[in-house]
Amino acid sequence: MSTQRVIVVMGVAGTGKTTVGQLLAEALGIPYAEGDAFHPAANIAKMSAGNPLDDEDRRPWLDAIGEWLRNSAALRGGVIAASCLKRAYRDRLRTAAPGIVFVHLAGDRPLIEKRMAERKGHFMPTALLDSQFAALEPLQDDELGVVVEVSGSPQDITERALTALRRLPIHEN
Repeated sequence: MSTQRVIVVMGVAGTGKTTVGQLLAEALGIPYAEGDAFHPAANIAKMSAGNPLDDEDRRPWLDAIGEWLRNSAALRGGVIAASCLKRAYRDRLRTAAPGIVFVHLAGDRPLIEKRMAERKGHFMPTALLDSQFAALEPLQDDELGVVVEVSGSPQDITERALTALRRLPIHEN
């Protein structure tokens, strides 16, 4: 697999996007970026208060991620963790980096809720999990990406993701 891949680790809150994203980037020897860092302060405050973001709230976030994909990751490869729950969000990012690959971390609600309840210091409350699942539009057949089950350790999940990514064709950006 080329180390020049641009990978978005996506999924609902609590699936392990940050942890798996960091492990993928390390395994591939490419930079990692945390998608939450691209949110404007108003978005963080809204989610911290237990209110889901709407499409308008996400627009500047997606544009900032798109800028990183276009200017940084597209040149040397990179991994970013970002929910990208809707097809329209993924399409917006594909406009910035046409060859991006999505790794959709998927799992059942009870497991993800348990993981969210156990994590410390994150702004996203468990109360928003229902809105996350309601907004989720799984990858479609014409989207370059893989779906990876989130059961097991972060290392297990990362290995499954790497195996699935190796099976994908390489697309030039």
